[in-house]
Amino acid sequence: MLRFEGAVKHFGALTALDGCTFVARPGRLTGFLGPNGAGKTTAMRAVFGLVTLDAGTVTWRGDPIRAAGRSRFGYMPEERGLYPRMHVREQLLYLGELCGRPAADVGRVADRWLEQLGLSSRADARVDELSHGNQQRVQLIAALVNQPDVLVLDEPFAGLDPLAMDAMGGLLEELATTGVTVLFSSHQLDLVEDLCHDVVILDHGRVVLAGELEELRAASTQRVVDIRFRGREPRWGELRHVQVRESSDGHVRLSVDRAQHLQALLAQLHGSDEVVSFSYQPPTLSDLFTRAVAS
Repeated sequence: MLRFEGAVKHFGALTALDGCTFVARPGRLTGFLGPNGAGKTTAMRAVFGLVTLDAGTVTWRGDPIRAAGRSRFGYMPEERGLYPRMHVREQLLYLGELCGRPAADVGRVADRWLEQLGLSSRADARVDELSHGNQQRVQLIAALVNQPDVLVLDEPFAGLDPLAMDAMGGLLEELATTGVTVLFSSHQLDLVEDLCHDVVILDHGRVVLAGELEELRAASTQRVVDIRFRGREPRWGELRHVQVRESSDGHVRLSVDRAQHLQALLAQLHGSDEVVSFSYQPPTLSDLFTRAVAS
């Protein structure tokens, strides 16, 4: 597995990573989350030796990461690194050969991904002739031409339309099923919640929450209650440990302590004409994120 252990990085007076410790496991999608400036990109660059840590380690399969190991890593930076005037397939071959792979192998892999991502007809086009979404696809293929064991993606869904996001998400899920370790950052928490097995939340260079997403949701002391009703608005303020998150005509979203008895909530609804819907569930990833970075 990919492991950060006590990673520390300073840029002058700024502490970008402050004892950062977490793991990303093979065969799983790990969402790497945090506010802007939390240290996510610094951590990702440390995997590839683009940032030298002041303390701590980043290891792969228990060993320090060296150049030979990185040749089997794939990286998609947030600031895209393609040569705009270079032809698509030519560029993919060049980047793949930089990893030390034979040209014939790189060509076969590149052609397979170009076909799968619907870019075969644009293989001889210049990168700057492509749409933003297609440039994103080419950048992803550039991270895949060396058939990586570890794939690190910095905001891979930025600027994509819904169809392209679905295609990208499906591809990442497919890669994880083959045993690839996939670590990616995104500000689109609903998408991360749908895709990821594990999450790591970073704030001010520190890991404030990490683990299997469903376990983190289940372990939370909070529950979310969503109610749609007709008639009188119940007096939620009369209940202890209940916070109104959203309220509009005929709809309320509550955050409640897990110990709060459902009977008390239901009793408040007796004065309403009709309960249209009632759901009681663990917090969403967005709820967990908000609590983690606000504490």
